[in-house]
Amino acid sequence: MGDNTADDRPAVSDEEWARFLQQAEADISTAPKEPSARAREVTARLRREEEQRARAAKKRWRKGGGRPGDPPGWRTGPAWQEAEGRGRGRRRLKAGLAIAGIAALALVALRPELLIDRLTGKAEQRGAEASRGPLPAETARPSTAPSGTLPDRPTLREPFRGSPAAQWADGAAGIEVPQARALNGVSTEQVAEGLARTKRFLVAANLDPATLRGERPRAALGLIDPAQDELLALVERTLGQPGRDSDPLQLFTRFQAAEVRPAGDVVKVRGRMELEPGDEPGLVDVVVDYTFVYPVVEAAAGAEEVTRSIVRRQMEFTIADPVRWRVRPGTLQLGPYAYDVANSSCDRWDGYLHPEFSGRPSSGTTPSGPPQDPYDRSKDIRSGQAEGCATASRL
Repeated sequence: MGDNTADDRPAVSDEEWARFLQQAEADISTAPKEPSARAREVTARLRREEEQRARAAKKRWRKGGGRPGDPPGWRTGPAWQEAEGRGRGRRRLKAGLAIAGIAALALVALRPELLIDRLTGKAEQRGAEASRGPLPAETARPSTAPSGTLPDRPTLREPFRGSPAAQWADGAAGIEVPQARALNGVSTEQVAEGLARTKRFLVAANLDPATLRGERPRAALGLIDPAQDELLALVERTLGQPGRDSDPLQLFTRFQAAEVRPAGDVVKVRGRMELEPGDEPGLVDVVVDYTFVYPVVEAAAGAEEVTRSIVRRQMEFTIADPVRWRVRPGTLQLGPYAYDVANSSCDRWDGYLHPEFSGRPSSGTTPSGPPQDPYDRSKDIRSGQAEGCATASRL
């Protein structure tokens, strides 16, 4: 029998005992230790930061997926909802910028003048011109021509673009009647009635749609005293057989409806009406000087080019006291008259205006005279007229 202990368990060898002690020391060294105060403070701070981020995520993603109260792990990056949301936002931003860029390029391609005007400062100048109010009434002959404007082409939407007439009055509102007063033996009431008839004649001869379409100017003719039989016979001859020396355009503005149509329903008007004593007692002269600007477009379907014809008229009418003079009540005596036209074929004498368009070849004589400004009202028509077919410096 070998050596055994008293309880018959085998004895532990020295090698086994040494390994047992080494293992025990290792277990002791790896056992959990009580955390220090510094470690506890850091842990509490990190936990508070996690709770704050969770509350912020709950407010930010009220409609997002997942539970707002379950934040992502500490320092593991943004939550999947936030990452996906930012991705969608970036994609939408890029798509919006792309669409805006395409639209801008298309607009520049269709209307390059918008970019050019912005770069050259014309856009600001155009805005300043558009912001100007209407001109006050003309009370005396101007000393100079209207100041220059941007040489913009008129459009269907803006038929007076680039024209000084943009600040003029519209239609009959531009024919302002002066204050009536007793003059040269004619009462205030008679003068007032004569002024009203003068305006009616100008409207009927230059603004009435039927007259502008080339129809017979019945209303205007009805205001001329029948006692002026020779004058009325001449007017009738011009309407029936127009020609170079018998042109109804001397008194009436007429277009061929089959050729052109109005570009809008506004005619711009600028001028004045003045009272003067007549040559004999009981007579008062009404002296008028008005410029009419007519924007028109070709009558063909789909036509879009707008041009303007400009007509200036200087006329005299006489108001007579019916007690001293034999006159038809409600009529006027028509005196001397003159007219000037810009932008109409020079060698057509059929009783109609024929505006020229840049998009089609000229059908008449090419203007050869010195340039004249049809907006210049500082000169008398008869003193400022040039021989031949003059060139309009602007329309």
